[in-house]
Amino acid sequence: MDTLKPYQRIASRFQISQESAKYFLGRVQKSFKKDKPPHGLILEFIEAQGIEHQPEPYDIAALMNESGIWDRALNSPPPVLVDDEEV
Repeated sequence: MDTLKPYQRIASRFQISQESAKYFLGRVQKSFKKDKPPHGLILEFIEAQGIEHQPEPYDIAALMNESGIWDRALNSPPPVLVDDEEV
């Protein structure tokens, strides 16, 4: 029986700290307007997709929404930061 919590499995999968994994899962949840997916569902989706490198939280939320795994309304995507040199 797997006794690791979703954030612990995310931390292991992406080689990040457990605090960063909790933050990542929280950001995925905050990408949705009202109804938030549970951490376990987010983890299952990431594992089912075979994602090995940590994507942006909004990208995971958008993929979950597009695939119908969690078809609730999304918030607006976060703004893209642009360096002065790129302008």
